[in-house]
Amino acid sequence: MTSRELVIHTLCHHPVERIARQLDIFPGLELVQKDDVEEMCFRYPSDIQEPDFQYPQGKRSRGSPDRLGQFTDAWGCVWEVKELGKPAQLVDSPLVDLAAAVSYKPPKKLFEKLSPEQVNRSCAATNRFVLARTDVRPFERLQFLHGAEATRVDLACGNRAIRDLLQMVHECYLQEIQWWAHTQVDGVCFRDAWGTAEGLVLSADLWRDLFKPLYRQYCQILRKQDKYVFFESAGNLTAILEDLVEIGVDAVECDLGGLNLQDLASRFEGKITFWGGNPTEVLLRGTPADCRQWVGRIRQALDHGRGGLIGKCLWDGRMTFENVANLMETWTQSLRLVLKALGGGATASP
Repeated sequence: MTSRELVIHTLCHHPVERIARQLDIFPGLELVQKDDVEEMCFRYPSDIQEPDFQYPQGKRSRGSPDRLGQFTDAWGCVWEVKELGKPAQLVDSPLVDLAAAVSYKPPKKLFEKLSPEQVNRSCAATNRFVLARTDVRPFERLQFLHGAEATRVDLACGNRAIRDLLQMVHECYLQEIQWWAHTQVDGVCFRDAWGTAEGLVLSADLWRDLFKPLYRQYCQILRKQDKYVFFESAGNLTAILEDLVEIGVDAVECDLGGLNLQDLASRFEGKITFWGGNPTEVLLRGTPADCRQWVGRIRQALDHGRGGLIGKCLWDGRMTFENVANLMETWTQSLRLVLKALGGGATASP
């Protein structure tokens, strides 16, 4: 079974010989930890890879996220890279005053004249599952443009201007989703930072009213072209998991470590694939044993040998080699060995 076949079997909830895995290397890390990255990729080759693709520059784009210092993205948001291999920090939002949104023009034409030829060649050249990780993230983009706190307040208050801006952002993202849908990638990922440890950032009712219809459109476009749909977030998404299943999401990343795993197993087995749920805090502040136990609890509850689970690790420069290696090794080991180790001192699943 090739890596592509393994991931597809996993997403379709068919019997699989092992857990599919993805080692996601944060941009720039290979420049500052070249030997470590090569060693990790040799030990734990990913079953999922991104296509050969460079996002186009917009009229507002300045600088590069791959270099130290500030850069401006295609939407006009200004970021600062303080250390290669680590997340950039937002330093300026162009629409702090929503009155400026009246004359604001989103970067709609980024994909208009872009050929999919390079993407398609990279898909044909591999037997791995090719996943396009898009920039599509309407809730996050609103926060980048207007400011996080102001966006949340304005959405909750029903501010007309912020809803108009959301529609403008969505229409731009529809073009990007359409472009990816007509390439030869196997799957397409869109994302939004909805969860906290306690639940959603905003109410589930507001999410269903404003964002679920947008996500449904993305899913419809992608599924019409036979693409698998991945949704990436953080935190506790329990309140909207049923909704994500309903609109056609195949795989979801959320905070598995803080959820009731047995409840997830009983409610969602055969319905959706849990895509790792990267334990950032464990990787940053835990020990190698903590990393092994985190994966062990996930696999004890959700690894039934019939798909539905992908092991993922997003590795950035804040995380130690040892922690990442132990996380990936526990995804790779046989379930029997993982459960044996788990019984030797880890706590049971919640």
